[in-house]
Amino acid sequence: MDLKINGQDLPLSPSSFEVTILDLDDADNTFRTADGHLSRERVATKRQIDIEFPAMTTDKLKELHDLMTDELFTFSYFDPYAARMLTKNFYVGDRKVGVAIIRNGIYYWQGLNIKFTEY
Repeated sequence: MDLKINGQDLPLSPSSFEVTILDLDDADNTFRTADGHLSRERVATKRQIDIEFPAMTTDKLKELHDLMTDELFTFSYFDPYAARMLTKNFYVGDRKVGVAIIRNGIYYWQGLNIKFTEY
């Protein structure tokens, strides 16, 4: 899978990649009446991308983390809804990684899960 942050390839391929479309509504002008009628004013449609990675060494984890240290960045990916490669502006949310396994003195981190949200 061809994935890039600020034009740089990710150091390893994800084990899971999910794209969600987020509809953002105007809070003041989106409501439901007592009889159930919806009045909606959508102000934007954004993408949110959940990515999980397989086990990786500490060096790969740091390399991947260093790509996401900017507050905002570009992310290039194949978008299934657009049916083509897109480059959009994103920020990263919480990042969590699972327990490390130590083999021959090398730490392997499992289940790094990150969430990118378009801004």
